[in-house]
Amino acid sequence: MKHHRKNYRKRRNLTSVSTGILEQSNTMASELKIFSGTAHPTLVDEIAKYLGVPRGDATVNTFPDGETFVKINENIRGRDIFFVQPTCPPTNQNLMELLIMVDAARRASADRITAVLPFFGYARQDRKDQPRVPITSKLVANLLVAAGVDRVLTMDLHAGQIQGFFDIPVDHLYAAPVLINHLRSKNLKDNLVVVSPDVGGVKMARAYAEALGAQLAIVAKHRVSATEVEAMNVIGDVDGCNVLLVDDITETAGTLTAAAKILKEKGAKSIFAGVSHAVLGEMGNKRLNESAIEELLCTNSTPYAVGEKVTSLSVAPLLGEGIRRIHHDESVTSLFDIV
Repeated sequence: MKHHRKNYRKRRNLTSVSTGILEQSNTMASELKIFSGTAHPTLVDEIAKYLGVPRGDATVNTFPDGETFVKINENIRGRDIFFVQPTCPPTNQNLMELLIMVDAARRASADRITAVLPFFGYARQDRKDQPRVPITSKLVANLLVAAGVDRVLTMDLHAGQIQGFFDIPVDHLYAAPVLINHLRSKNLKDNLVVVSPDVGGVKMARAYAEALGAQLAIVAKHRVSATEVEAMNVIGDVDGCNVLLVDDITETAGTLTAAAKILKEKGAKSIFAGVSHAVLGEMGNKRLNESAIEELLCTNSTPYAVGEKVTSLSVAPLLGEGIRRIHHDESVTSLFDIV
């Protein structure tokens, strides 16, 4: 009898220990960790603040020969890991940093790794538009999956079909709700026309026009080179109207400023521009400052959204909420709604 009681106590103690280990494991698996590379730590800090968690401790630096070194300085075994890294300039450096961080996390036994790409570099190389050229956005998708990424969270891809380049889940958010809510506060509704600077952006322009209760127009353009655009004609009436030019990305501001010039010639009263991603350099800011555009509204998806005429709106709450919902296995669909 004593022997049976002894075995029962032993089994009960083992069960108790096993339950404790399981509870500890579940606690670790549910813990969210957010890390940043060197691309845009300010945005990552804003996202971490929104989520109420500290930014993860990681060392990311460069050796004298240009190689990237990464070390994650805390335990991430069984954790839900989010790496936030826009692949903006220096594009190759930032992309390589992300791949190396992912590899480090995978080898450290992270439970799930999500790559958060506020800005997806190489998105415009999404098809073969001439002989013997690569489809680089597909290559980047393959590299991320091969490195160990389990899921991608991104915003305003240049081409929506890039989601299909990944063999893992992709959550594609839109900056439109952030930009439109700000535009409504500017009281531009009266006599407003939303203009797409090219035929390819009509779908986006129509969404803005419907949300703002505005008319729609299109600028037919001809691209001369990667940095030079020749605007051709305006389809629609902008005479005496407030104009909002919308696009997904601007770098040299060639498309926007060429469109603004012809819109002004057609009688536009005031011209504003709204873009999801501003990757502005010296040339872009110079063109904006010399153009008819009064203000460029954009998001802080990259650290280059700065300039005399630039107003940068934070997407940290949008991305932070997307991260929170992914972590808790909730739907992100309602984040698309424009209230």
